[in-house]
Formats: sequence, C-alpha cells, structure tokens
Amino acid sequence: MNRRDLFRATLSLSALTVFRSQSLALSLAPATQRASRFQIGACDWSIGPAGDINTFAVAKQIGLDGVQISLNTMADQEHLRRPETRRQFADAAQKAGVQIGGLAIGLLNEVPYKLESKTDAWVQDSVDVAKDLGVENILLAFFAKNDLRNDKKGQQAVIDKLKAVAPKAEKAGITLGIESWLSAPEHMAIIDAVGSPAVKVYYDVCNSTVMGYDIFKEMRDLGKNQICEIHIKENGSLIGKGQVDLAKVRQTIDNIGYRGWLVIEGAVPSGKPMLESYIENNKTVRNVFG
Repeated sequence: MNRRDLFRATLSLSALTVFRSQSLALSLAPATQRASRFQIGACDWSIGPAGDINTFAVAKQIGLDGVQISLNTMADQEHLRRPETRRQFADAAQKAGVQIGGLAIGLLNEVPYKLESKTDAWVQDSVDVAKDLGVENILLAFFAKNDLRNDKKGQQAVIDKLKAVAPKAEKAGITLGIESWLSAPEHMAIIDAVGSPAVKVYYDVCNSTVMGYDIFKEMRDLGKNQICEIHIKENGSLIGKGQVDLAKVRQTIDNIGYRGWLVIEGAVPSGKPMLESYIENNKTVRNVFG
C-alpha cells in the first residue's frame, strides 16, 4: 500500500468512526434528553396567594423548577406592569434559585377580556412584561365571567382583540395561550380566525377531561405547534390519583414531540396541607415525566 492509499484508508476509517459516534449519539438522544426535556412548575395561585412574591421561596421548598406568576390581581391591577415590581420578582426568583416559568392573566376570569375594554391594555402590556422577564408564554384565562362557551359574540370580540395584539406578540417572540372550556376544534376556529402564530392553546388536561373531551386525541390533533404549554391539574386529588391518566398523557406528548413547561395546578385534597401535597405532586410528575 503506497502513502496515498494509506492516507485514503486512514481518512475512510476516521470518517466511519465519526459516523458511528454520531449514530450512537443520535440513537441515545431520546433517552438521555428526557430529563432536560421538561421543566416542572406550579401556578402561583396554587402554592400561595396570586401575585405573592414569596411564591419562589415556596417553590424552592417544593423542589420545583419555576413558577407561573400572575400579571395582576384584583387588589393590584398594575402589579407586574410596574418595572420596579418586575425587578423585585426577578430578584426574588434569582435568590430562591427558581425560574419565572411563565405569565398568566387569571384576573380575566373576573374582569372579562371579551367585555371590558381596560383588559386590552393588560394583554398588550403583558407582552412587554413577558419579554422583560424572559418568559415565552402568557396564559389568557377564559373561565367564569370570561367563559367563551356558547358565546359567538364574545368569541368574535376576543378574535378582534387578539388580532390587534398579535403583531406585537409576534415581533417580541411571545405566545398568547388561550385556556378555556372550549374543545380543540373550537380553539382552532379562534386561532385560525386570528391568523397569527403568536396565538395558541394553553392546554389543561384536567379541564378538558372534565368537559368530556378525548384529551389524547385533542393533543394529537393540536400537536406541538398549537399547544404552547400544558397544565397538569387535578381537582381535589393529588396528581396521578384523580381523573387524568398521567402515563397516557406522557405517551401522547412524547408522540407529538412536546417539550417545555409542565405546570402543576390545583391537586390539593381536602384537609391535606398544600406544601405536603405539592411535594408529593412534584415527585409524581417527575417520576412520570422525568
């Protein structure tokens, strides 16, 4: 074998070694990436009063990765819209060593987006707040007084309002997530009418189960491109001990390729302390989704 042939053989062997190494890495990726694929959080209103700055210290005790925090409350409708309050919350999160995992406007349930003009500014401002805090998703709540079921007029009002704010959200790289009692097709009708990639579904596996929807089909139909984030929730039961088949949820979101935050909500049985419940909830979610 001359020097040229030896060089070619060595080069081919090196290329084969690299190829095999890359193939091995790719084959191992699904297993090794699972631990980092999901981040586990909780809603601030589930582990304390909404808008409470102590929520991060509580989340640290529970062992959570982060907290979904409220933009405002009935008592303080400005709250995180004030830069100084945002700085305080960012400092508190950093001190506790947990993340601000997301933003929510739960107050829309009591001061309905579909009816109240002042809520337009809340949603517009929430985009700036999310950008400033480094979060990607904003939950817009559509329950109680803001319920969209059997309300075509209300749905159209929301479509018009979302059309107005969507360009700002798109430019900022922020997603507005609709959480409601509506089915997946009803959600998609609103999303299609708005016509913006900045508007998606904030999927709650418990709410949709309560409504009688096939949540596994809904999640498959929506897919990872239309689900911005997921609430892992139970009403009056610990996670994994209520209505939702958690193992099947895991299988479904694996199938659609969802990755990101799994936010625990509710899931405190009657008479059981919140902290004890959430330590157990966190452990269950990590066992299933870890």
